[in-house]
Amino acid sequence: MFNYKKLEVWQEAIVFADLIYSVTKTFPSEERFGLTNQMRRSAVSISSNLAEGSSRNSHADFARFVEAATGSVFEIASQAFIARRQNILSETTCKQVYAATEKLGRMLSGLRRAPLKTREPERHQP
Repeated sequence: MFNYKKLEVWQEAIVFADLIYSVTKTFPSEERFGLTNQMRRSAVSISSNLAEGSSRNSHADFARFVEAATGSVFEIASQAFIARRQNILSETTCKQVYAATEKLGRMLSGLRRAPLKTREPERHQP
């Protein structure tokens, strides 16, 4: 029933969310409602959009959710740079987060372009 769990990119998004939660645990308490909250929400949004999109019946609908997930990846990349500039993230951690966003971005781009044959209804020729 929950086919999204078979998607490698969904599995990677879960690992990525774990990374973001781990990284943001070190953020100052005054960022709890700022970057900490925003980065965590964006990270959770990636796998959530993939899960919701997988329930759609057309590739076009699914692709919209993949695009939303991609937007969340870009948000985190930007937020990581802000955290680095504010000396909240180390250079090493910022590079780690950025590398993970690049990987997810590539995976999502491939998924958006790939036809979802298992989701499309079969058409039989008479």
